[in-house]
Formats: sequence, structure tokens, C-alpha cells
Amino acid sequence: MSERKFEFTDIRGGAAIGVRVVTRAAGTELAGRLEDGTLKVRLQASPAGDPAANAELVAFIADLLNVDASAIEVVAGEDKRDKLLSIEGLSTSDVEARLQLD
Repeated sequence: MSERKFEFTDIRGGAAIGVRVVTRAAGTELAGRLEDGTLKVRLQASPAGDPAANAELVAFIADLLNVDASAIEVVAGEDKRDKLLSIEGLSTSDVEARLQLD
């Protein structure tokens, strides 16, 4: 992971969050938050850069946040395990509250 801090950030019309994807998991789940603020998500799909993994991630996060999947976009790291997601229509505080993060 780079030295960049992946804090949740408000952007025009929504929030941006950093996500680290761990693939080949037994089940899809939110596995916590890393020290740099990145969410850790375990996915059943493999590998992390596969379009199926990105689709699984977007669907999972949309379900957790109770938003339509079309409101979420992988804006960076589409072919990597470290990704940046844009979430339209929610602030960072909304995201943290819905994910029940500290």
C-alpha cells in the first residue's frame, strides 16, 4: 500500500472511500478498517482485478449502504486490489454511519 492516507472524503455529490479487496474468501464480508482508513473487504471472486470482483464489490457495498449499485463507481484501481470508490448521494458521515464505523 502506498504512503497515501485513504481517509473517507466528501466529493461533489457524494463520498469517496478507499477499499482493499481480499479475494478467494469463503464469503463476502466487510473485514474492518486498516490503519490508513481503507476499508478491507473479503470477496469470493478472484482475482481482484477481474470485472466479476469489481461487480461483486460494488453490489456488496451498495447493499451495505442501502443504495442502488449505479450510485457506486470504481474510479481508481479497477485492476488492482486497492481501489477508490465514488458513492453518489451520500456524505462521508452517512457512509460511516451506515457501515457502523468508528
